[in-house]
Amino acid sequence: MLSSIFVAQGLETMQHPELVAPRAESVVQRMAQLVPALPADTAQAVRVNGAVQAAAGTMLGLGWFPRLSALTLAGTLVPTTLAGHRFWQVEDPKERKQQRIHFLKNMSMLGGLLIAAVDTDGSPSLAWRRRRASRAANARLAPAAHAVAGVSDDLGQAAKAVTEIMSAELPRVIRGTRLAADRLSSATQTAAESVRAAAGDQLPRLAQAVTDSAKTAADQVSQAAQTAVAASREAARQLTPA
Repeated sequence: MLSSIFVAQGLETMQHPELVAPRAESVVQRMAQLVPALPADTAQAVRVNGAVQAAAGTMLGLGWFPRLSALTLAGTLVPTTLAGHRFWQVEDPKERKQQRIHFLKNMSMLGGLLIAAVDTDGSPSLAWRRRRASRAANARLAPAAHAVAGVSDDLGQAAKAVTEIMSAELPRVIRGTRLAADRLSSATQTAAESVRAAAGDQLPRLAQAVTDSAKTAADQVSQAAQTAVAASREAARQLTPA
């Protein structure tokens, strides 16, 4: 029923475009300037618009691509209404009233066409399908996301525990290393003095060399311990999640 008027009006416009061409002149020329693909000849543009209305109206009446057909008819109805029913430009009160009625009638048909264009005939719309697919995907991914979050928390706790242990134990290791180095240096000096006392002045250089070597070894041991501590702290910091 909605498509019948478009089929009848479209066929009449195709056969007699001169009946509406004068009123459509200004609208056709303006649309031709905005859309170069449209014909600039008013009679030809009116005939094309009538053919589109007849074809789309027939398809809508037969149920072929109803949404696309309704949307096409809505697109052709706008310039038709603006061209034929500009009641605000009519001076005669009676004629203005008649044109206003036709204008409102076309607006009512436009609303019906827009409703038909979004009608899914009982089938779910694309927006509903997209929302459903999104919810299903989120439901499938939620367990994996929770598992990843749990693993991340476990790694963070493990890194924190390692950092705490290292912070508590490594200072003791450093102090022990330094103490061992000091004892080694003291023992070396004692041994050197003993050798020097036993040998008199014959081995002073040897004793000094031994003492210097012991000090160097102690310093190297202390530096190695500090380097190991710094590397351990850096590794623990990298393991800790940001």
